[in-house]
Amino acid sequence: MSTYQIREIILDVLLKIEKAKSYSHLLIDDVIRREKLQANDARLLTEIVYGTVQRQITLDYYIDQFVKKRKQLKDWVRHLLRLSIYQMAFLDRVPEYAIINEAVDIAKRRGHKGIASLVNGVLRNIQRKGLVDPKEIDNLSIRTSHPQWLIDRWLDMYGKEITEQMCVVNLQKKPLSVRIQPLKITLNEALDELEKDGIIGEQSKFSKQGIVIKQGNIIRSRLFQEGYLTIQDQTSMITAEMLKVKPGMKVLDTCSAPGGKVTHIAELMENKGSIYAYDLHLKKISLIEKQAKKLQLSIIQSKQKDARELRTSHSEKSFDRILIDAPCSGLGVIRSKPDIKYNKTIDDIKRLAAIQLNILLEVAPLLKDNGQIVYSTCTVDQLENEQVIEKFINKMDEFIVDEQFFNELPKFLQDGPGITKWGLQIFPQTYNTDGFFLTRLKRKDK
Repeated sequence: MSTYQIREIILDVLLKIEKAKSYSHLLIDDVIRREKLQANDARLLTEIVYGTVQRQITLDYYIDQFVKKRKQLKDWVRHLLRLSIYQMAFLDRVPEYAIINEAVDIAKRRGHKGIASLVNGVLRNIQRKGLVDPKEIDNLSIRTSHPQWLIDRWLDMYGKEITEQMCVVNLQKKPLSVRIQPLKITLNEALDELEKDGIIGEQSKFSKQGIVIKQGNIIRSRLFQEGYLTIQDQTSMITAEMLKVKPGMKVLDTCSAPGGKVTHIAELMENKGSIYAYDLHLKKISLIEKQAKKLQLSIIQSKQKDARELRTSHSEKSFDRILIDAPCSGLGVIRSKPDIKYNKTIDDIKRLAAIQLNILLEVAPLLKDNGQIVYSTCTVDQLENEQVIEKFINKMDEFIVDEQFFNELPKFLQDGPGITKWGLQIFPQTYNTDGFFLTRLKRKDK
């Protein structure tokens, strides 16, 4: 496929991301499969789409230097300029003349001579005059492409240093990590076999099942394709670890799709016992079932149900362990889903925090007296994390944060930043992972 055709596809993907507010990673995966893109083309498409979305505010700042009324541009023209300027400013593999010529050709085909002339003029002006290095831009919002309201919010919560570090690392690619299926292979066996395939990994500090991939394409490996490995962020792996499950237990996973954490729980239980996995969306239940089948795990019973209504299906004090991996704003996974930072609002955060609290209030009575609840999110917003836990304990004073949780964390997490009385907040820059919140609750001793 020609680079011209690839850029046409990229333009369509960018338009869909903005108009449908669809997740970039899902659209990218879909178009790669549908168009049957070769590896090099898929890499180019992924890099330009992610990069253009990640740097959107910076790119618009650049456009404003050369276009007086950017907001009056047609959507497709604005996106065409963004993706072209992204390549000129941040990539060096494609010559600038090729980027400009293909952008002008696309403008001619989609628009008319006047639009093609505008695109040509803007890009050639940029080629001639150059662009300011983002590092020299004082405004943090423009420099790192984060909405000002979000930066202001983080500044209030965490101060300048953490906020700036978080914004900078959100522009960087995150290392891929995988989890072994320990009932099928050991970690050392997996590392050895991957090395034979030219894939270099090292053991994760977060989980005894985790491997951080340093080099190579894990997707094409036999171990991944045959269900010996599951792609999962390291911070996500620690959720099941801290649930401290044992074989034979009865476990509830309230918000389970797509199934990464619940299959990890089943592995830790040695596929013995019972796990009830629920999700609000019926179409996502098949994702859980598919993942369990691939990993050869049979103790997971998956059903569609709102977590705020689970007491209609289960009696009180019936579960040894409960996982609430709550629906959240996702502000800890901006590195993997950069469009999140443009699509979320303060109202979304407030709405989600109310849902999170309601799930906790609904589900907590289902826990046995000596049981444990793990609450987790992939966000860095205190309203969805510490404040939800504080409100829950104020409403249900028979529950407390389990003090043993802090002692049972891996030592490097005990000594690191992010520990509060309510749990552990992991920032994406601290360990080069997703941003993540985790805590564990239990009933007060009688």
